[in-house]
Amino acid sequence: MEDTGTGLDYGIRPDRMPGYITPIDRFFLRSHAPTPHLNAATWSLRIEGSGVREPITYTYADLWEMPLVSMIRTIECAGNRRTLFGEEHGHKFNGTQWGRGAIGTAEWTGVRLRDLLEPAGITPDACDVMPESLDEIHARRPMPLAKALADDTLLALAMNGETLPPDHGYPARIVVSGWLGAASIKWVGRIEVSEQPLHVPWNTEDYVLIGPDYPPQAPSLGMPITALPVASLVELPWPAQLRPVPQVIRGRAYAGENRVTSVEYRIDEGSWQEASLAPPEISAAWVRWQFSWHPEPGDHIIRVRATDDQGQTQPDTVPWNDLGYLYHPVLSHPIRVESMP
Repeated sequence: MEDTGTGLDYGIRPDRMPGYITPIDRFFLRSHAPTPHLNAATWSLRIEGSGVREPITYTYADLWEMPLVSMIRTIECAGNRRTLFGEEHGHKFNGTQWGRGAIGTAEWTGVRLRDLLEPAGITPDACDVMPESLDEIHARRPMPLAKALADDTLLALAMNGETLPPDHGYPARIVVSGWLGAASIKWVGRIEVSEQPLHVPWNTEDYVLIGPDYPPQAPSLGMPITALPVASLVELPWPAQLRPVPQVIRGRAYAGENRVTSVEYRIDEGSWQEASLAPPEISAAWVRWQFSWHPEPGDHIIRVRATDDQGQTQPDTVPWNDLGYLYHPVLSHPIRVESMP
């Protein structure tokens, strides 16, 4: 894990990811406030608001009595690669100084959110659903009702086969497949269902794209971020040092709600070539890719671009935005190859 300097946020080491699933102790951490100390025996989840006919409260024990599902999903912070965005423009953005490590993939186990909402009686005019955290700032972010009712939107109780650790949202957290990490609210204690669109700092001032290419969507200062775009990651340090021997270069690619269907790589000014994908290949989770390379001594650049099942490919550049979000172009990964003593 790498400390971003805030004391709350820690990223993965891209060169230390041996398996498909990210172990709990290596899964990135992003918190807006310190981890609250919650007791499952006294914790409860309240579902209320103008969009339900009858508010309902669940205890922790109630949740474990409900039908459980498990799903593998990737969570990525919208600010991942922010420092690389800044380096491209000679600018230091505000916000967590992420390199490439604000991403992880886990098996999440819990109750489908719709199974919790429907007993409260969703009204015909309900439109937004907003989980709210029990941390000291009550972090919260709304989503459309359709996303809340989706098969793979989950109130998670467990992670990688273990009860949720405190830093990852114990007793319960939301997992919103394919969306920015800020939507997957940890330590959730309340869910508001509303017949009116909900506006909070996390979808009007922060986690929005603000800039010349993003007209404001009042009352938001820009365009609120939802699903994440396709991006890729080389499992090497930045910059990397390699020996001039045959080897396998590996990495991951992720496409938000979509499924990655191909990954290409390019060495220096050579042609684009197809990397091989390793199973599983599922929507809303990363895929592993690899290719063989026998590098010559000297300085090299590896470029990688992924394409998803909607035909969207990583671009060469992305438009500026004031907060440094969604930086997902083809990256030029610096490699030095030399014989080491």
